[in-house]
Amino acid sequence: MMQKHYQKAFDSISAGTLYVVATPIGNLADITLRALAVLQRADLICAEDTRVTAQLLSAYGIQSKLLSVREHNEQHMAGKVIDALSDGLIVAQVSDAGTPAVCDPGAKLVERVRDADFKVVPVLGASAVMGALSVAGVVEADFYFNGFLPSKAGERRKLLASWSDVDFPVVMFETPHRIAATLDDMAALFPNRKIMLAREISKTFETFLSGTVLEIQTALNNDANQSRGEMVIVLHPDAQEKSSDLSENAQNIMKILAAELPTKQASDLAAKITGESKKALYDLALTWK
Repeated sequence: MMQKHYQKAFDSISAGTLYVVATPIGNLADITLRALAVLQRADLICAEDTRVTAQLLSAYGIQSKLLSVREHNEQHMAGKVIDALSDGLIVAQVSDAGTPAVCDPGAKLVERVRDADFKVVPVLGASAVMGALSVAGVVEADFYFNGFLPSKAGERRKLLASWSDVDFPVVMFETPHRIAATLDDMAALFPNRKIMLAREISKTFETFLSGTVLEIQTALNNDANQSRGEMVIVLHPDAQEKSSDLSENAQNIMKILAAELPTKQASDLAAKITGESKKALYDLALTWK
């Protein structure tokens, strides 16, 4: 059955196309059959670090020509990729881990290839952002992804301060050598705000720490190992802040209705009765669960 799906993916690959391929962020098994098919069939693989990609290819017995396409040479190498596509070749683009062009090189190459009227096709896979969100327990449908926090203290504090009263979760990346300073900044702004620190997702020492900023700060102070590796921080919205704009009467009505009706139906009815925001009422009810 697996071979059947692999062959179907293999046969569907088109010449003269750039495939943007997501690769594992840790566990080598976190790769799709389609990604393996594309990498196997590709005439050329554009890699952020050819040594890293060579290890992945070797693990699956794939031998393809590698081309180094990094941030500093991306514009220049785009010409070579376009020439290859013009010759009807199949080109894959990968980063060291995860999805290219998202906090990694690749966006400039994709833009140049698309401007040259060649197809650009995503091959989906592992994502540190979605992985962290899926186990963070956030109930909001929307979220904001920031990428890496600023390295300069002043810029970082200003950005964190702008999230003091947002009503949606914020996902961000941080490095081991800056995590202590970032938690210090968060503790100064919202010490009791809930966060989750996801570390080394899908790798051997994968850990997920959930609690208030102060609790996570204490955990890292007590165990130096928790300050190592690739990090994703999920900042939960402040539940009190989210409901603060709702009148006490609206909150009471929502509480009564939510006890008897499905949440969506309760929020619809409460909004009609009170004139308050249906989304705010719905989000408030989710915090009670």
